[in-house]
Amino acid sequence: MPSHHQLAAATRIGMLTREHDTAAACAEALRELALALPLDMATLLTRDPLTGAHLQLAGIGSTAQASEALAVEFVTTPWYRNVMTRDLPPSISADAEDLPEYGPRFREGWFYAERVRPAGFRDGMTGALRHRDRLVGMVHLYTRRPDAYDTDARRLLASVMPAFAALADPAASVAGQLPTDAGAALVTPDAVLELPGRTRPEVLREAKLRHLVGVFAGASGLRVRLLWPGSGGTWYRVALRRPRPTPGIAPDAVLIHESPTLPPYGLSPRELEVLTLAAMGWTNRAIAEALFVSPRTVHTHIEHLLRKTGAASRAEATALAVRDGLLCPAPEHLAFFVER
Repeated sequence: MPSHHQLAAATRIGMLTREHDTAAACAEALRELALALPLDMATLLTRDPLTGAHLQLAGIGSTAQASEALAVEFVTTPWYRNVMTRDLPPSISADAEDLPEYGPRFREGWFYAERVRPAGFRDGMTGALRHRDRLVGMVHLYTRRPDAYDTDARRLLASVMPAFAALADPAASVAGQLPTDAGAALVTPDAVLELPGRTRPEVLREAKLRHLVGVFAGASGLRVRLLWPGSGGTWYRVALRRPRPTPGIAPDAVLIHESPTLPPYGLSPRELEVLTLAAMGWTNRAIAEALFVSPRTVHTHIEHLLRKTGAASRAEATALAVRDGLLCPAPEHLAFFVER
């Protein structure tokens, strides 16, 4: 049965999921675990949701390079498959007792003989971390004490694994950077990663918007805000931004979020195009040539958007557009509006 000291440590680990500094919270969570369980080495790993690679978030007694290299080998072992299928995290000392159906004992395998025992460790325990029904990482503990991780120790680790999983989930960490009412996703050159608790942005259905995301990924800058007309007269406020550096998230990933909005100022899609080009400093003639209309038509659009926005001048209207993100740029013009 867990002691009062162990229960207090488990409670403190749970509270760390509220911290905004994930890296510091992960390190503190391992330190709290070291107060509750015997350990000489521990590592908390996140799993890249696109590649499956494991990256260290925090460690005790091991470098990130060493832990990540061990993880590459560990996932090829039968023991890894045991870890994935057990509700209670298995330990080396419990291996002989209650895992007879999973083939060779861990102590009889090459990983123990070549990696664990030479390092001086006599017991170990591994938990698979799942968050919102997704595998998000692992936590490994090793100690030089033999038979240290009995059933009570395994149950204690199991009790804090949900907190470790919340800390290790890179998608949850990114989702926490956004307003709660925004549809959102992470976009990389190869895939779209849906975020927990968020709907996939509707605007990603459009090839032009996906092209804009690719251009933004290759540009320098932190954020760009857009106004995007959707189907059926629906409009969206859209932001493309660089997520904060997060282990498990590719550095070229783009965080996109959208929120439905009423047509601002009653602008039409064509007026929005004209306003965007005017915000770049283009003349009426240049806008007319780009949109294949007459300068007189552009002049009429300018008059309409001045009246709708209540702006006293073209300069005031374009300043309003940049300030409020009333922009719908073509991919080749996106860099002009990226915030740095």
